[in-house]
Amino acid sequence: MFDSLRDGLSSALRTLQGRGKLTESNMREGLQMVQQALLEADVSYLAVKDFMAKISEEALGEAVMKKLDPTQQLVKMVHDRLVEMMGPVDHSLHLKGSGVTTLMMCGLQGSGKTTTTGKLGRMIKIRGRKPMLVAADLQRPAAIEQLKVLGEQLEIPVYTEPGQTDPVKVCTNAVAYAGRMGCDVLILDTAGRLHIDEELMQQLVRIENLCRPDQVYLVVDAMTGQDAVNSAKAFNEALELDGVIMTKLDGDSRGGAAISLKHITGVPIKFMGTGEQLTALEEFHPDRMAGRILGMGDMMSLIERAQQEFDQDEMKRQEERLRKGEFTLDDFQRMMAQTKRLGSIGKIMSFIPGMDRLAGMMGDVDADKEMNKIGGIINSMTPAEKRNPKMIDLSRRRRIAAGSGVQPNQVNDLIKQFIGMADIMRQMSGMGAMGRMGAMQEIMRKMQADPTAQIAAKKGDTGKRLTASDKAKMRKLREKARKKKRK
Repeated sequence: MFDSLRDGLSSALRTLQGRGKLTESNMREGLQMVQQALLEADVSYLAVKDFMAKISEEALGEAVMKKLDPTQQLVKMVHDRLVEMMGPVDHSLHLKGSGVTTLMMCGLQGSGKTTTTGKLGRMIKIRGRKPMLVAADLQRPAAIEQLKVLGEQLEIPVYTEPGQTDPVKVCTNAVAYAGRMGCDVLILDTAGRLHIDEELMQQLVRIENLCRPDQVYLVVDAMTGQDAVNSAKAFNEALELDGVIMTKLDGDSRGGAAISLKHITGVPIKFMGTGEQLTALEEFHPDRMAGRILGMGDMMSLIERAQQEFDQDEMKRQEERLRKGEFTLDDFQRMMAQTKRLGSIGKIMSFIPGMDRLAGMMGDVDADKEMNKIGGIINSMTPAEKRNPKMIDLSRRRRIAAGSGVQPNQVNDLIKQFIGMADIMRQMSGMGAMGRMGAMQEIMRKMQADPTAQIAAKKGDTGKRLTASDKAKMRKLREKARKKKRK
């Protein structure tokens, strides 16, 4: 997500670092690179023009030039302007205290509208309400069956009218039916088209006039770039949208649509889809997104996701064991299983400040594959060995290695790393959630200070079998670390 924009902005800001006092000349050079990065990320030209006008006025001001660290000041300016362009956002669904709240979903075919309807229904159900989904997309026959399947998976009722050809009647009948069935939130999955046309708009306007939805949401595909912005503009002119739900944002490396949409249409992105799973619908926070774009991470979203996805009973059991000073390889494996619920390792690292750079240092290492390998090693151990890995001698290492398909030295490396990690986990047992996050960030900061260890880990060895390419990379990283230390 936003990879190309993050790289472009990082490159622009790096050109200004280490230049001592910034001048109007080199500041203009940096700003030109910022502008180029935004345009290459498919941000709307008008949005870029307004963005640069505001930031240039601030960045070239006398007060900024005299700042002790004007480069950091420029980073803050870019961050604040990005937040301003994408926000503010009201995440409330404005659900009524009594009666039925009607939400209307619209969008073009292929945008992910029906799946998003299911995701939104799940989110509302988790909040203690009783949603009902309405299959009113009669334009695409498979949409009705798809929504019925989603409803069964989520245990949410789905209203359908077999043989009906008028989606307006389906929606109006569903409103009356929901009240009788005791449902308090009705989500209308309206018809889509391959492109915007007069028939589609008239149909949606009739549904809006007759059903009087409390909120109207447009679902757009981030991968379509500025076409998504143009669609939002057209739908908003006809329906007065309350918000946009942007799908496939995790697959959009440029992110121009997300940055341009609010600025061009005035309609905020309320939620974003970040995967195909029914759990992959998140609130869109402009400040957090700006932080991720600038490589600052997004710890709050990671914590919120962990609270939703982790087994809280299992977390409490782990907490109790840590307080007693107990942390075994079984505990470690259960912790890895919990972590996998958050997504791939690469995705998790993108939330942690500075970890995107560490991911780059690791090159082509498949972190998820390495985690599976670790799981295989632990599964090849006896219960006694998992409780006390210090008892694993050479013969046991060979047996475990044979059972898990790795080399004995890799088993030894895991044991050493686990023993060190166990000590850290016990020390962190008395900390709160934020304290642990801080401690983990410190551990990761130290890992970044010695990136050569990551290359050695890639080989699962002591470093003796590294290739010439790896050795050259290690020399470069060591030199880079020394230069950084001298600065």
